[in-house]
Amino acid sequence: MLKNDNIDGFRKGFEALHNYEQSELFMELDDTELNRLYQFLSPREVAEFFDVLELEPEEYETIFDTMDARYTSDMLGEMQYDNAVDILSEISRDKLTSFLTLMDQADAQEIRMLLNYEEDSAGGIMTTEFVSITSVMTVREAMIHLKAAAPDSETIYYVFVVDEQRRLVGILSLRELIIADDDEYIGDIMIERVVSVKVSADQEDVAQIVRDYDFLAVPVVDYQEHLVGIITADDIMDVIHEEAGEDYSRLAGMTEIEAATDSSLATAKKRLPWLIALTFMGMITATMLTVFEDTLAQVAVLGAFIPIIGGMAGNTGTQSLAVAVRGIATGEIKAESKLKLALREMGSGMITGTVCGAILFAIILVMYQSPVLGLIVSSSLMIAMTLATLLGTLVPLAMSRVGVDPAVASGPFITTSNDIISLLIYFSLANTFMTYLL
Repeated sequence: MLKNDNIDGFRKGFEALHNYEQSELFMELDDTELNRLYQFLSPREVAEFFDVLELEPEEYETIFDTMDARYTSDMLGEMQYDNAVDILSEISRDKLTSFLTLMDQADAQEIRMLLNYEEDSAGGIMTTEFVSITSVMTVREAMIHLKAAAPDSETIYYVFVVDEQRRLVGILSLRELIIADDDEYIGDIMIERVVSVKVSADQEDVAQIVRDYDFLAVPVVDYQEHLVGIITADDIMDVIHEEAGEDYSRLAGMTEIEAATDSSLATAKKRLPWLIALTFMGMITATMLTVFEDTLAQVAVLGAFIPIIGGMAGNTGTQSLAVAVRGIATGEIKAESKLKLALREMGSGMITGTVCGAILFAIILVMYQSPVLGLIVSSSLMIAMTLATLLGTLVPLAMSRVGVDPAVASGPFITTSNDIISLLIYFSLANTFMTYLL
């Protein structure tokens, strides 16, 4: 219908789709089809599915190149302010200035204010499109105000109560407002204890509060408790997705999240910092092998078990690291439970190390008929796995204590550290029992 210039058929079919489905269809169109879509749809209609569109910065740049600047500015002005800010903060400064200049003055003013906040702060993800009422209103007056303000608000499930200076003093759910008597004053029925966040709060802390309290929205206040915005549950879902992606990248030893559209050069730049650092750490392992060269020369079979001991220590250390990072991120690990967690992980490492060591001892006994070699290898494995689980727990806890993101204690770092420790244990035991081996 779009290709055949069937505007009525296209609009009827397109409006029947969910906003997400509209955005998916939008991304499949070529430049010619996009130009026709802009002719068939108003900026407000395009804004509705742009609110759920999630693209890379360069993709927004490409899309805006196909749009008329006036059309783009009108569309951005019709979007939810927080979503428009997310897009505008990713595009070039020239385009940003141009769109804000062409935009409706009131919309541009709201967006400029939000652009001033730090990207990962509560102010950076909040929206100013919310409903507030005063405590001196009656329920009847509040409902009239709510009906008038609702079309321009992102959510009305919570109604925030402010005083004459716009300080946050209470909150009501829409349900509580509906069932209240029309002549009651808001100040008499509102909930006075309100959980709020400061504009400077980190978005990860805000997500934690929303999760703990099961909020649909949380109010944002400035240092004088003035209500300046709200953060809704859909924004928190985006934050959780973003933070999970960042932590996963760091655990994999990458400095930034990689996008599917990244070039080989861009991908390499994100991976190189950790890989270079790990190369130098790997040199420590190589040096240790040189130090124990005589040991290997006398009993060459010892070299066959280096990958097993190093690999198992790295694996179990990474498992403990994942548990610790997740516990810190979700707030499950409290100050008093850190020692308990470390002891639990160390005990787990000792048990798993003992079981794996016993299996390895039996295999060596059958293959090499050398109980001493089996004892050295199995004991080294047990000790290495025990220490690896302890290290995988203590490193992120220590980093969190000094204010460093625990995810920075990435899997590759733990693995390489455990390689060094496990080799030291292995060859120390081998040297101790060298007489029996020979």
